[in-house]
Amino acid sequence: MQELHWKPEKKSSVPLHQQIYDYLKRKIMYGEWTVGTKIPTQRSLAKQFDVNRSTVVYALEGLIADGLLQTKVGSGTEVVNNTWSLLSSTSSPDWKSYVSSGIYKPNIDMIQEINRAEADPTIIRLGTGELSPDLLPNKKMAEIFHDHYDENFSLGYVEPKGRLSLRQAISKYLHSKEIVASPESILIVSGGLQALQLISIGLLERGSTILHETPSYLNSIHVFQSAGMNLLGVPLDMDGIKCDEIEYLKRQREAALLYTIPSFHNPTGAVMSESRRAELLKVSQNASLPIIEDDVYRELWFDVPPPSPLKAKDPQGNVLYIGSVSKTLSPGLRIGWVVGPEPVIDRLADIKMQTDYGSSSLSQFAVEKWISSGLYEHFLKDIRAELKARRDFTLQILQNYFSEIATWNIPQGGFYIWLQLTIDTSTRTLFERALTERILLNPGFIYDKQNHKHLRISYSYASMEQLESGLVQLAQLIKQKNTRFSPSE
Repeated sequence: MQELHWKPEKKSSVPLHQQIYDYLKRKIMYGEWTVGTKIPTQRSLAKQFDVNRSTVVYALEGLIADGLLQTKVGSGTEVVNNTWSLLSSTSSPDWKSYVSSGIYKPNIDMIQEINRAEADPTIIRLGTGELSPDLLPNKKMAEIFHDHYDENFSLGYVEPKGRLSLRQAISKYLHSKEIVASPESILIVSGGLQALQLISIGLLERGSTILHETPSYLNSIHVFQSAGMNLLGVPLDMDGIKCDEIEYLKRQREAALLYTIPSFHNPTGAVMSESRRAELLKVSQNASLPIIEDDVYRELWFDVPPPSPLKAKDPQGNVLYIGSVSKTLSPGLRIGWVVGPEPVIDRLADIKMQTDYGSSSLSQFAVEKWISSGLYEHFLKDIRAELKARRDFTLQILQNYFSEIATWNIPQGGFYIWLQLTIDTSTRTLFERALTERILLNPGFIYDKQNHKHLRISYSYASMEQLESGLVQLAQLIKQKNTRFSPSE
């Protein structure tokens, strides 16, 4: 258990023991200290809270009387219940069994080929899932470093969970999204992908099964597969993952986790409806199935925000929440965060220290200034407007050149249009032909091996001119006979 960055207000009219009782109870109520979590010793708490030990004992006795804590001789005090598990007939996930083991390994050939092609500045990138260099706030970033370099600026290592002031800023920011998360339950990571890597090697045993939407971003990165995990797809529609199969699949394959991108899904652009989110939480709680909520696209809405995050409705600590600025502010900063129960966050922080000894202190400093100053929210408004204009421009091109050969969704945010070809065309051959014409695509079979009908079209990276010329040329390639479907594909 890491140290607690909180102290009772000694000038408050509320007694010190009551303040401590309320603070510890909140950590249990909001799932930061889940059942089985060992809390710090009385001596340690007294030191951190700067109070007499008897004051801590008085507060703990109240929690024990409420049935939330239990003291065992020789093993200390641990959480034995919370109000939700008292009311529920189902048990919350046993995170202790997840905080144990892991392993790691490589990428699929097609993704390696795409990664190599993305380094070529002469190629039109129609599938790249990041902001265009033209949209990145380079000038403002330079100003931030210039104006604030003497404010707690450090080039050294930061603590294992990340810069405290950044975690405090993120905690406050998440509260505006209805997520209650103290700095202790937040880990700073080098983007959302590292969060998945840490989870795969830090929480899961080799051979574990991960449920996910089909199609899925997971199929394109092989993070869990390379760590010896098995992926099992669950169908989705434009309201999100279909929940009716989850409980059955969990029982059949003893699934360890469920991974989902509920807001502006990658690659389909779908937004999980509010009712589907409620259903998913209920199903996962009934099945004691933890959820990884990948919410990196959440802020990129155009007209109305998506429903509240799953984590906002998660008092049991059932959800590990991933956020990032890679899709919204800068991919090069490599800063994201994981929110979850403290034992899990402690475990992931330890693994991260073994892996890279902490994310860039420069990047953490910059992101803290962006978020705490309000500049980040202001920048998001501009980015939403830019992306919406790009979406509308791309949709018009599709209408003009693809209406006879494809259908597509109209995304309400994010980066992607999920383009479905309506004529028999080999997307693998199309990928290769397009690449020879200096056009880079992301075929659907990257996200689902059985999908040979879709392309993930991104309007976030290529310039307007490139979008138009690339898509017009792509339409011509699709219509050519030598890209038609091969029976062996």
